[in-house]
Amino acid sequence: MIYTVTLNPAIDYVIRLERVETGSVNRMDSDDKYAGGKGINVSRVLKRLGYDNTATGFLGGFTGQFIKDGLLAEGIQTNFVAVDQDTRINVKIKADQETEINGLGPVVTDAQLAELEAILAGLTEEDTVVFAGSAPASLGNQVYNRLIPVAKKAGAEVVCDFEGQTLLDSLAHQPLLVKPNNHELEAIFGVTLNGLADVEKYARQILAKGAKNVIISMAGDGALLVTPEAAYFAKPIKGTVKNSVGAGDSMVAGFTGEFVHSQDPIEALKWGVACGTATAFSDDLASLAFIKETYEKVEVEKL
Repeated sequence: MIYTVTLNPAIDYVIRLERVETGSVNRMDSDDKYAGGKGINVSRVLKRLGYDNTATGFLGGFTGQFIKDGLLAEGIQTNFVAVDQDTRINVKIKADQETEINGLGPVVTDAQLAELEAILAGLTEEDTVVFAGSAPASLGNQVYNRLIPVAKKAGAEVVCDFEGQTLLDSLAHQPLLVKPNNHELEAIFGVTLNGLADVEKYARQILAKGAKNVIISMAGDGALLVTPEAAYFAKPIKGTVKNSVGAGDSMVAGFTGEFVHSQDPIEALKWGVACGTATAFSDDLASLAFIKETYEKVEVEKL
């Protein structure tokens, strides 16, 4: 079973209008509400690909119930720990410029954190856990240094989708996959990347620190998978970007689902790129039909 851990889920409230006039009353053209959070996005795409999975983390209040109900409606199993305060709402304003206002998230108590640890401690070597996104401020991202070892001790594989120091800390636990983008890779090493050779060079330093597979996403310039054996470049696919939210999570879902199924890193890369690209070209997370259509356009070459 694949598990996703989202420590600070959200309702993503998407508002669309032509432009925002600050200091005035604005009327939206349309809106949508989605169950959000990086791990939850991974769960939703995994299910569309046909991979059963369980979403866990922390949920609270009427907003948390909305998320749980939405996941159950999509056929996704849930095992969230209940917290005392409402799950946050993130407002995504899509106008002439894209603006986001993200909520803080609830306070998580020591007892509630222990409940999540107990869930992770019950996993086995048959399981893979995707840890993704930031933690609530009451915990701080250092909480992952406490949670990831619990899953590893139980025998599970882990996938870690973080930025910066949190990503670097996770490498000590030999994650199956990490997926920084090219800008995050530059920030980690304090360098400017010039071409694929540079990207591969620093991705291999991520491998040397413990990761088993590294995907460097480069938006419109494609993606690079680096494994201990080789490096594979997925060429960019042309299209109109509609949605920057969830594309990276979709890539993680595509790679993880296929790799757990087949243990084939090249096929996993292709499905990861198909999912990430299809979501970028969709209003929400991509449909299975569009993912399959996009998969046929994916070209991968060994470097």
